[in-house]
Amino acid sequence: MTVATLIQARGLSKSYRTPAGEVPVLQGLDLDVPEGEMLAVTGASGVGKSTLLHVLGTLDRPDAGSLEFAGEDVLALSEPRRCAFRNRTLGFVFQFHHLLPEFSALENVTMPLLIGGLSAGEARESARALLEELGLAGRSHHRPGALSGGEQQRVAVARALAASPRALLADEPTGDLDRATGRMLHEVLRGLVRSRGLTVVVVTHNEELARACDRVLKLEGGRLVPA
Repeated sequence: MTVATLIQARGLSKSYRTPAGEVPVLQGLDLDVPEGEMLAVTGASGVGKSTLLHVLGTLDRPDAGSLEFAGEDVLALSEPRRCAFRNRTLGFVFQFHHLLPEFSALENVTMPLLIGGLSAGEARESARALLEELGLAGRSHHRPGALSGGEQQRVAVARALAASPRALLADEPTGDLDRATGRMLHEVLRGLVRSRGLTVVVVTHNEELARACDRVLKLEGGRLVPA
């Protein structure tokens, strides 16, 4: 059975200007991510892993190269259409959860659904179902400050899944967690791949997490190589 390629990048290049001159980060990088794969990207600190994730998520534009999502040239989209694509199709999870501290877990997950046009009742029911799926049904009315680090990250994952994205891009999602909690979050992500057919690209220094992914690539010299 042939699995369709969801994300395809060809010749991605990205440099940054600094007082010391131009610093190349991505240099002619190629990548194919099949639908339903959980891919880990590893590499030394400062090598450009977050930059790669931002480019794949259309949060940043490459200097050169192409990027297709399910066959669509997303770099050719106008800024409004690219924003709509990003909001509709991609979910993001970062090392720090960035939850709104004055709102409950349920309200944090409900917010993107309201922005997406659901009624208040539909948004709350959908958010409640997501929190239940991630084992947080009993914590939905707690504010982030009353939640553990792992619970906060699971709320962040629920929020990222609110719009039912096809792909989840995660930047060091276990970086601020202890080993046991990080392992638990990884199991949550694996479960989402199995239950939803979600495609996940995770940037990580966590070797245990990386080994448990379907595939591991290392960013080195601006390109991806087998780890």
